[in-house]
Amino acid sequence: MSMPEQHEYLRTKLSRRRVIASSAATVGGAALLGGASPAYAGSPALLPSSVTARVDGSLVAPFGRHLAFGADPKTQMRISWQVPFAVKRPYVRVGLKPWELGRKIEAEVRALHTPSLSRKLPAVDQFYLHVGLDGLRPGTTYYYGVGHDGFDPADAARPAGLSSVSSFRTAPARPETFVFTAFGDQGVSYDALANDQLILGQNPSFHLHAGDICYADSSGHGRESDTYDARVWDQFLAQTESVASRVPWMVTTGNHDMEAWYSPNGYGGQSARWSLPGNGPDAANAPGIYSFTYGNVGVVALDANDVSYEIPANRGYTDGAQSAWLDKRLGELRRQAGVDFVVVFFHHCVYSTSTHASDGGVRDAWLALFTKHQVDLVINGHNHVYERTDAIKNGEVGRPVPVGASTDPTRDGIVYVTAGGAGKDLYGFGLGVKDSYEGNVHDHDHIVSFHWTKSRLPDPDTVEWSRVRYTGFSFLAVEAEAGTSPRLKVSALAESGERVDYFEIRRSR
Repeated sequence: MSMPEQHEYLRTKLSRRRVIASSAATVGGAALLGGASPAYAGSPALLPSSVTARVDGSLVAPFGRHLAFGADPKTQMRISWQVPFAVKRPYVRVGLKPWELGRKIEAEVRALHTPSLSRKLPAVDQFYLHVGLDGLRPGTTYYYGVGHDGFDPADAARPAGLSSVSSFRTAPARPETFVFTAFGDQGVSYDALANDQLILGQNPSFHLHAGDICYADSSGHGRESDTYDARVWDQFLAQTESVASRVPWMVTTGNHDMEAWYSPNGYGGQSARWSLPGNGPDAANAPGIYSFTYGNVGVVALDANDVSYEIPANRGYTDGAQSAWLDKRLGELRRQAGVDFVVVFFHHCVYSTSTHASDGGVRDAWLALFTKHQVDLVINGHNHVYERTDAIKNGEVGRPVPVGASTDPTRDGIVYVTAGGAGKDLYGFGLGVKDSYEGNVHDHDHIVSFHWTKSRLPDPDTVEWSRVRYTGFSFLAVEAEAGTSPRLKVSALAESGERVDYFEIRRSR
């Protein structure tokens, strides 16, 4: 089913279930006073603003803090968090010192209701809080604490409040060397947590999450057998808080992030839980499409669900608006003074030989645009491995890029990285295909793989571009150097901290 069909299916199913339950209660002669609540099919995903606190605020501790840039990382930051119960007057305190949080900003409440979508799971109410900070100073460290009536982060007499104080740093006014990290397909696990802690040790300026964020939706077909447990988001945000409360966590949308209950395109849940830059073609309906510039790097986030041949539930939902915006935005970034590199990230793989292989829909929609605007690096998830291509030009190897090599996108083509080893159960490669990474190189002349076609059938490929393959948990760390000889120093790090890949990107002037 398409995502709108799944949405309608779930709403109708829940409405029918409630009608049957209500009828049974009436026939039994004991219809309850509260049993006349409206059917879910017509109710909004967000709880009404009349929901008020029922628990003493001093007993409610915030959790799951996560940051995101606004459209301008030099002057804008978005702070988001969660509380387990409704609270009164939530807010953020901000200051230039941790003991001087004088500025107080009221938070926006996005309360999300998830009914019992199966008889094994309870209904869940979740309360997400958001504050947008604008007019910040570039290159400045700010301290912040989140609170509400009864829980003040500036109250030194209450250690629990002080524990909610963290910090962030805005982007510098002028380009300077920095690091960013990236992966996809994280979920909730000890391996996911280990990757988070290792990422924090890289001191990144931001992190890119290429979709399939927490896996609350483990199937997404809108069938009776489906499972969707909204409580997994609570676990995920608590797990990620140690790093995401300090490092802007820039997410885009994977196939498991389409949650059909909340909205016809499945993104109502994402819109409730995340505050993203909102400068894409239709931020209200496509929150995972946006861009920002940090230092000398322009970053573009895309929603590959819109063009995927493999998983077509949301294919075409932007009616071409995303691709038109991408063409325009890549052109703007290439003309923007001070931008040396353009990085694009999204979920489905352009080039991979693991379980899901390559998505022909992504290739058909965007490859020509990547080539036209000489994108420097493309980062994907979806396949739960690390795989890195040679430089690819016009669908073929433009230049081999072995571990430790340097490549020039203006001459050689584009390097594509699958960084899907964030924490979810790992995949593998084909029969007889060995891992090949730093210190353990096993080159293959070719690998037999496939790509998905518009008819949702696999079309065989004979691949010569699969250069690095690693089946352990891992993530990407990229150091961007500015100056007279700018470069991207790209490394892949295993969960142990061991480096498994390294290459450089330099552009001809």
